[in-house]
Amino acid sequence: MKNIKKIKRTLYYGLIIGVIFSCSDILDKDPVSSFSGEGFYKTSSDAQAGVYGIYDATQSIFRINFSYWGEGRADAVNTNHSGDPLALQQNTLSQDITSASWNTIYETISRANYAIKYIPSVFETESEFSLQLIAQARALRALSYFYAVRVWGDVPLVTVPYESVEQEFFISKTDKELVLNQVVEDLVFASENCRDNFSGDNTRILFTQGAAHAFLTQVYMWRKEYENAIESAEKVIANPLYSLVTINDWSKIFTSGYSNESIFEVGYNEVQTNALRILYAIGSDSDYFPSVSFRNSFEDGDLRKDLIYDTTAADPRKIWKFFGQGFNDESADPSANNIVLVRLADIMLLKAEAHNKLGDTNEALRLLNLIRERADLPELNLIEANNLYGDLETAILHERSIELSFEGHRWFDLVRTGRAISTMNPINGLSDEANLVWPIHEDAINRNPNLEQNSFYK
Repeated sequence: MKNIKKIKRTLYYGLIIGVIFSCSDILDKDPVSSFSGEGFYKTSSDAQAGVYGIYDATQSIFRINFSYWGEGRADAVNTNHSGDPLALQQNTLSQDITSASWNTIYETISRANYAIKYIPSVFETESEFSLQLIAQARALRALSYFYAVRVWGDVPLVTVPYESVEQEFFISKTDKELVLNQVVEDLVFASENCRDNFSGDNTRILFTQGAAHAFLTQVYMWRKEYENAIESAEKVIANPLYSLVTINDWSKIFTSGYSNESIFEVGYNEVQTNALRILYAIGSDSDYFPSVSFRNSFEDGDLRKDLIYDTTAADPRKIWKFFGQGFNDESADPSANNIVLVRLADIMLLKAEAHNKLGDTNEALRLLNLIRERADLPELNLIEANNLYGDLETAILHERSIELSFEGHRWFDLVRTGRAISTMNPINGLSDEANLVWPIHEDAINRNPNLEQNSFYK
């Protein structure tokens, strides 16, 4: 725990680094300096601090948008709030909603680009430590771009820091598949050069080889590269760092963090906080509460149901999954909980989906049933899965909707599997493939004459 506090303290100091590097956000800001990262990166301590500064920026990406992007447009949540929650639920997105802004993503990418360029110059010769730092920077850049593609589609691809007025300043969008090629390249590098693990709980909040393989699994599934997804997932599942927790400890994945099931968490504390309480926990006035369709989707006897939301209320307004069963604190204070971005159950269910796509229903069922058994649900065979859900793929996706509920996966699952329109059209009229992405925020459009608004929002 002492090491965790030290890292989080260093992340806090990363804010200072962010001020230095923020001038390089070439997509949204005017150039105010030709500052070179060479002026900062002098020692190995500087290099490590620079990487922690990227983690600091990553906190800003996900503090609220992990839910807006991953849950707000899907079918498991409902809202009484105006602003982004209502716009996302009603599918009335506009270019001035906060979740349409990519500033935090490109700030993170900017810091990563500085680190990737200048860390090698700190060390006289290439070393294992320098490669580990570069690998973490590339992994965080890849994570940022993966979210950018899933939210906006084609986005500007920037892989070098902005340091001179002679560089191209107004960047056009890059085809999303080319951006994803860079994501894969960065994550493969990270899977080969990140550390296997760190001391204690640090393994869950810093990028490891296992985390790189986990996000590669997600990327490959997004691209429908099922054999590659299985290969990456197998490396995660075989990793002794990760194991499914028992149902008695399931809530602790989120309330305490750092569980054996967790692969990568965005770390927060009392100083660097997130919006989990505002999103889910203020029972009378949170952004989101569970939809009727979600509440009705549980199978009888599922032990997770009472751990996810207040089942004692006729009209439940509390999602207490992230704070513990019976949570009854109406404070709107920010949360210090970590946000779990990827965990073993996610990877196992993605692997099950990939096996099913390739015709291996036996392995798909085996993985699906491992997750079901923990929730005290009976094993399914192929006939039972078909009878309950229509087909095995739908059974797997249903299991993801329950097991990973409100963790930021549902919307991306619907889009990835081509089910977003059929699921959401009866709810909010979604009908156009071009509407699956977000609009680009008006600030970015106004500041960059070469940036074209996504077609549906023109």
